[in-house]
Amino acid sequence: MAHRWTNTLTHADVTPRAAFLNRRQVMAGLAGVGLAGMAQGAAAQETLEPNTWEEITSYNNFYEFGTGKDDPAKYAGALTTEPWSVKIDGLVDNPGDYDFKDIMSEMTVEERIYRFRCVEAWSMVIPWNGFELADLLNMAGVQEGAKFVAFETALIPDEMPGVRYPILEWPYREGLRLDEAMHPLTIMATGIYDRPIPNQNGAPLRLVVPWKYGFKSIKSIVRITVTDVEPPTSWNMSNPREYGFYSNVNPNVNHPRWSQASEREIGGGLFAKRIPTLMFNGYEKEVAGLYEGMDLSQYY
Repeated sequence: MAHRWTNTLTHADVTPRAAFLNRRQVMAGLAGVGLAGMAQGAAAQETLEPNTWEEITSYNNFYEFGTGKDDPAKYAGALTTEPWSVKIDGLVDNPGDYDFKDIMSEMTVEERIYRFRCVEAWSMVIPWNGFELADLLNMAGVQEGAKFVAFETALIPDEMPGVRYPILEWPYREGLRLDEAMHPLTIMATGIYDRPIPNQNGAPLRLVVPWKYGFKSIKSIVRITVTDVEPPTSWNMSNPREYGFYSNVNPNVNHPRWSQASEREIGGGLFAKRIPTLMFNGYEKEVAGLYEGMDLSQYY
């Protein structure tokens, strides 16, 4: 019987690349020890089983390629991801267009495997390759007075059939408060199962914020702006009543049209039983302090 995952992960439980490359470990879904915290790492190994490559790469939300869950896998192959650059601007010491290969050459030593659950109305456990967003922001040099970080997805109409329709205001935009962006669990993902991240999952570079709903984790990023004002975000722009800026996983605050108290795990079959949603997606101990004193029904 599968165990319901109770989060025991901390920053110490990310897996060094070398520890993850053993094929037997990959196939068995074992997590490496990480930097420290062996007892916690062992508990995570017992309970945090990743979804298969096929599940992770065939059931996606990426509206630039269509609204169906299988549309990204069908159509995202047309996206040109090489060469790729990311513009970093705003309140930074080193603004400019950063080539993806140059970013990776800077981050390779620090790149690790992170095993995070992603939750929308359904959930997956995904072994991401990546590095902390904080490392990239530190490379750009965040200036005094910065409070937020804004992100934009690529907008390439010839390669993204979904942007022909006004589902959202394109390009896709997201944002984080600076302390959220600098948190060690906030990563820039570059791969899955130690393979390059597929286009439908956000190649070549996407955000992953494991305590927030999946739509917060913007894909195929081409611009990062450090700012002193709260940036617009796509779903909040589209329907502010239903989608707030924070988008934290909070089972106690329902979406206006459905309950968020439970979720369905991908991989459990068509009639998979719904399971209780955990506060902050199970990362309450790690991130609740970011929101101390805030009314989370107002700042949703």
